[in-house]
Amino acid sequence: MSASRTERLLNLLIALLNTEYGLRRRELREKVYHDTTSSDVAFGRMFERDKGELRQFGFEVETLTDRGWGSDDPATTRYRIGKESNRLPDVSLTPEECTVLILAAQLWEHAALGSAALDAVRKLQAAGGLLYAELPAGVQPRIRPAGQAFEDLVAAMHAQHPVGFRYLAGSTGKEEERLVEPWGIGSRFGQWYLVGHDRTRGDKRFFRLSRLASAVTVLEKEAFTPPSGFNVRAELAGLAELPVRTAVVDVQHGRLLGLRKRAVAGSSDTPSAVAGAQQPGARDRLMVPFRDAETLGEELASYGPRVKVVSPPELVTAVRRRLSAAADFAAAPVPPVIFPAAGAGNAKHRRKRTSEDQLKRMLQLVPFLVHNQGLHISEVAARFGITRKELEEDLRILICSGLPEGYPDDLLDIQWDDDHVFITQDLDLNRPVRFTVEEACALLTGLETLNGLPELAEGSALESVTVKLMAAAGEEGLKAASLSGPEVGPDNAATLDTAREAIRTGAQLRLRYFSPQNDSVSERDVDPLRLYSLDNTWYLEAYCHSARGLRNFRLDRIEELHPNGSPVSATAKPAGSFPVKLFTPNDDDTVVVVELTRRGVGLADDYYAERTAPLPDGGLLAEIRFGSPDWLPMFEAQHGGTARILQPEALADSARDWVDAARAQYED
Repeated sequence: MSASRTERLLNLLIALLNTEYGLRRRELREKVYHDTTSSDVAFGRMFERDKGELRQFGFEVETLTDRGWGSDDPATTRYRIGKESNRLPDVSLTPEECTVLILAAQLWEHAALGSAALDAVRKLQAAGGLLYAELPAGVQPRIRPAGQAFEDLVAAMHAQHPVGFRYLAGSTGKEEERLVEPWGIGSRFGQWYLVGHDRTRGDKRFFRLSRLASAVTVLEKEAFTPPSGFNVRAELAGLAELPVRTAVVDVQHGRLLGLRKRAVAGSSDTPSAVAGAQQPGARDRLMVPFRDAETLGEELASYGPRVKVVSPPELVTAVRRRLSAAADFAAAPVPPVIFPAAGAGNAKHRRKRTSEDQLKRMLQLVPFLVHNQGLHISEVAARFGITRKELEEDLRILICSGLPEGYPDDLLDIQWDDDHVFITQDLDLNRPVRFTVEEACALLTGLETLNGLPELAEGSALESVTVKLMAAAGEEGLKAASLSGPEVGPDNAATLDTAREAIRTGAQLRLRYFSPQNDSVSERDVDPLRLYSLDNTWYLEAYCHSARGLRNFRLDRIEELHPNGSPVSATAKPAGSFPVKLFTPNDDDTVVVVELTRRGVGLADDYYAERTAPLPDGGLLAEIRFGSPDWLPMFEAQHGGTARILQPEALADSARDWVDAARAQYED
């Protein structure tokens, strides 16, 4: 991070905001840049780069020329930033609208859009338009983006850069190199799609992100212009759902109850030595309906040697490809397992901070402090998700910034001598800047996604807050049509209603639950605490009296659910985190070191890695807690070459043997 560059950009911004007539390049070079560049050409390049940076933060630099002079004469050209045109308009929200807006912002848990949504919420808080709102216990939906590819594609789409990747073509089953202009990303039929202009084919194409066979490469030196009025939801609405087909699979007798529940007529539950099965022991032949070979292939690959695919051929290929990739990755040389020392600041996986991040934070920090005078410095740091040391570095840069060659009264004045932060001079930075395209997309796409929840869609708050934010976002709000979220409405509404009513009344529940990890069905008494979702998969967080601890139950795996006549116990309390985590740490968890490729680094967030360390090839080492070590071989097989277990070595060997045994079934 370059503190000098951050300070230069901040001083340039203050100078251009506080001039009515405008400043010439010569004045800016002398007063802001202090004539540090070696030539006029070098200064011109630096100034153009800085103007581009300010534009990304939402500040348009106006160009003015004196009458009678040519507009191309830099000596007579003046620059300024209009104070009002770059500010976020006042947004007044009711408590009901605030509740809906916070739910929309918290949809994006791990993705970069999660940071953008948080930035947008901070701007509304700084403007005084966002009130405190208590979130409903039964409605906490979230969106699970499609890994690192989603992150890279969204960034390229907003910056209007083409991208390159290898793609598994559905028509040929072969991997092909594609060069694409990303116009929009959306979810349809439970899958994420990229819609854009395929330069390789010379036409518009749809790409399913689950079929990307490589990391995404962004061509930052190239640009494109998306079609006017593009709406990704409308484009995806024209996609036809894949037809239902039947897979023939041989399953170890008595195993994989979840797969057996989906089997249709023609399946055999009678144990027999199925012809062609190379694993010892009896097997059953099942007929399983499916629509997409890649989706079912990922699931079947995780079952390892417990299942062998007989047909169709493309499903066999999908499973073999994942198992082969997992086996090859497991056999690759192991990198040194070294994590940063405690307190080194890199314990958690996060994108490297840049001077742009720091300046964006400062532009949020000043109006926040103006509207929240006297907060403790630790609370301010917590609100912005940074350490106290990072916050103090920000404050030191701010108090050294101000008008060019100004007096002490012309500098930002911030004090925190007694650990309580006060600001008395803000130099017209007391109002937040308008939404960026990422911030507008995060909030407006989140609000659109909430339409799938009947209890929100039926009220007026969702519609009214959407109208207000569209007006506040302006042109950037129109670009939100390039992103569309998944459906979050539950398929099993009756189970959801029963659980929600039990939470409201404090009633204990008896449930019959299928656990795929244990491959068994059990009955439990639970104290229901919270309901939440990932896409349209809903979970019940509850205190399980059998396990004597907090557990998360998928609603689609609950076979029966009803009150048992008892009230919830006094010891039942929800986990302190929001959003709710799918995994609750326990003392008997197994701590595992996992290596993730560049395509799989998003798994570190999905599985709440406790420590991470970057690798030279763009991959990541992650230390993750798992409640059931028996599930780890399935984890490695499922992710097909993007994740492997390194430590403990016994678990790594077990996973490798599992994958090898599964792959051996398909060898001629």
